[in-house]
Amino acid sequence: MAGDKHYYIDSFDTVALSSFRVAQSPFAHRYVTDQTVFCMYCDRLYPVKMNPDEDPLPSYWKLRRGVMLYDVPEKPLEVIGPDAATLLERVLVCRVETLAVGRARYGIACTDGGTVLMDGVVMRLAPDRFWYVKANGEFMSWLQANAIGLDVEVRDPDSRVLQIQGPKSLDVLDAAIGGGLPADFKYFHARFFEVCGQTLWVSRTGWTGEAGIEIYCNSGPEPTDHEALWDGLFAAGERFGMEFSSSSSMGIRRVESGILDNGTDIEPDLTPFGAGVGQFVNFDKEDFIGRAALEAADRSQLLFGLICPTAAPESGMDVHFGNGPVGHITIGTWSPTLDTGVGYVRFDRPLPGDDWLTKTVMLHDRDGTPHASTVDTLPFVDKEKRLPRVPWRGPND
Repeated sequence: MAGDKHYYIDSFDTVALSSFRVAQSPFAHRYVTDQTVFCMYCDRLYPVKMNPDEDPLPSYWKLRRGVMLYDVPEKPLEVIGPDAATLLERVLVCRVETLAVGRARYGIACTDGGTVLMDGVVMRLAPDRFWYVKANGEFMSWLQANAIGLDVEVRDPDSRVLQIQGPKSLDVLDAAIGGGLPADFKYFHARFFEVCGQTLWVSRTGWTGEAGIEIYCNSGPEPTDHEALWDGLFAAGERFGMEFSSSSSMGIRRVESGILDNGTDIEPDLTPFGAGVGQFVNFDKEDFIGRAALEAADRSQLLFGLICPTAAPESGMDVHFGNGPVGHITIGTWSPTLDTGVGYVRFDRPLPGDDWLTKTVMLHDRDGTPHASTVDTLPFVDKEKRLPRVPWRGPND
């Protein structure tokens, strides 16, 4: 979009990149052209634009009002064996032993110094079988190193994940399993379904802040037939208007929804408290990596939302308060729903004797022009996070 009202991925340059040693999706041939623009995440390619001039707004509004399918690069790791829960209790700050089969939980892993090493979603597929769906960055070797002496295996199931997101996403899942989607399939629940004739693990999670599901390939007893799954899902979604989208529309929604990206928004020197996710640290559990450091850590929050009516925040832009810079933007976009610029601001330090929340700060754009902005809570849209929790009440044609 012209001027300061641009969207998410437009903030970044495009460069040529060889696919050598980078995994391509088994679904890529169903949508890739010589115009497709990719990013790399978890050593996997994924489409961020279908062409360099892609307008994300049509897909964005279809996501918000209907349903879209995304081929995403997040990487599940499998932790299996009698000591699987013991290993995950050791490396994650959340409670794992109490996680029921068929449930998912947000799980942060910290270094011994208390800073965030990795975040993701841990799911229990069976009493001694877990999947940890991790963010970008190396984590498998960390799990394997901490598994020494335990009766547990950490492996890569080579699972590609499809996200079906939007208000009609549960209708598509219901159609894909032949009807009968149970009413108790709630937010952060997960289970095996016969999806288009294949046994696959499905979770009620996503990266958009909308109602949605994620389908995990190679999670069932047989290797996934990717071709049949793709065709079956689009056949099931046809009457609901489901379309494929690059991640450009998803990226806008993830910022509006306050979803943090490890390594980008949760910078390597941040503790969970600094990142604003300290509520996920469970000090009631037994010892875990980073516990001592977290018990002694400053509890001040340093990562907040920022609203700017006159410009779209971009990664790396400086934020000023008083006589100089006090922080920077980690990610930002123009919000079509709010018709304003939104982004995340990482402050260098706590505001002495006060809190950054609700303060007016100055966002300096690429030309150095200051824009008055307000520090806000996350998320920006759907403050009470009701959209992804919408109950399933049956087919809605």
